[in-house]
Amino acid sequence: MIKTASRELLPNQTMSIAMDATPLLGQRTGVGDFCFGALASLSKMQTLQLWAYAVSWRQRGNLRGNLPGGVGAIDIIDSPMPARPLHMAWKHFSWPAFEQLCGKVDVVHGTNYIVPPTRHAARVVTVHDLTAVRFPHLCAPSSLEFPSFLRRAIKQTKHHKQGIWIHTPSEFIAREVVELLDADPERVVAVHHGVPINDYANLPASALSETLPLPKGCGSYVLGLGTIEPRKDFPTLLKAMDILFKDYPEVCLVLAGADGWGVSDFVDGLAKMQHPDRVVRLGYVDDYRRHQLLKGALILAYPSLYEGFGFPPLQAMSLGVPVVTTNAGALPETVGDGGVIVEPQQPESLAIAISKLLADGKVREQFIKAGFERVKEFTWDKCAQGLVSLYERAIDERFPNRKSSPRRSS
Repeated sequence: MIKTASRELLPNQTMSIAMDATPLLGQRTGVGDFCFGALASLSKMQTLQLWAYAVSWRQRGNLRGNLPGGVGAIDIIDSPMPARPLHMAWKHFSWPAFEQLCGKVDVVHGTNYIVPPTRHAARVVTVHDLTAVRFPHLCAPSSLEFPSFLRRAIKQTKHHKQGIWIHTPSEFIAREVVELLDADPERVVAVHHGVPINDYANLPASALSETLPLPKGCGSYVLGLGTIEPRKDFPTLLKAMDILFKDYPEVCLVLAGADGWGVSDFVDGLAKMQHPDRVVRLGYVDDYRRHQLLKGALILAYPSLYEGFGFPPLQAMSLGVPVVTTNAGALPETVGDGGVIVEPQQPESLAIAISKLLADGKVREQFIKAGFERVKEFTWDKCAQGLVSLYERAIDERFPNRKSSPRRSS
């Protein structure tokens, strides 16, 4: 039997928030970067009582060690909650309620497409993208379940006039949620993420030289970053680099990212290259290694077919690395004029864009400067402020008489 925790607000606190931090467990992805950055900034707000919870049996007990350093405002709800049975129960029966598992709060924020049912608390869910709706053939089977959760919650909201509020990381995805899931536009709020947080600002460039196995004759590299899966379209990047290798024998391609589903297309593309020996595959890399790789790269090439935001380009620009990406999904909204944008699935166009940055120092410096300016628009403090505004709207609807609401009892 799971104990119900007490949730007593301090005198200066106005709302209590429980945020799903499960994406911080295991290998960190973009969803984990969002959780880490949002929690770090939200924890600095004196008006919040912040809680982190995890839905995981295998990783039970591991949440505390994966939270942002110095996040003292967070108390951890780390009860052993197996993910798959709970998700199935929430999908079909709207049970068990969050309060039964973890106690009462004002808002429960599901950070990865799924938010638990509640008895009293307002609910917010983050929808990072709609790949499972737009491009189901690009998704792993587990991701195809997300739309049914969302559609059911949206339908319930329309019938009961109270329900979920949807947070998206971009205006592009906010529009898609309205158009493709028939959500109420008044309940869909775009709040941009910040730049992924790291503690390696003073990392010297030489820190990478001794550990990166570049091919003989290669003194520099273009970086591809992301899970090896169809949506990232690394086969197009392989074709583009094969074109460039003829004119830039000193440049190689370094790819960092775990093997995802559908990696066979990438393997086939690599086998068809004229210069496969100029491609270095590193597999999954942690935050420290990713920062090393970005800081040492000539260019970040990000040929994605669809993105809800785009962390890697943002992080590259913050480190003074020019970006070449596509006009797919929310990438133009994120990158703006801070990077070179081309059509997706066009290896020749991608090769030309990369070549311009390699060949012309002035153009390269122009985009480095533009990138630095662009990333100033994306901070975690702005993200936290936007989320708090959304939480307040959700609470005002759920608890019209906030002073007498039942949320402060255990």
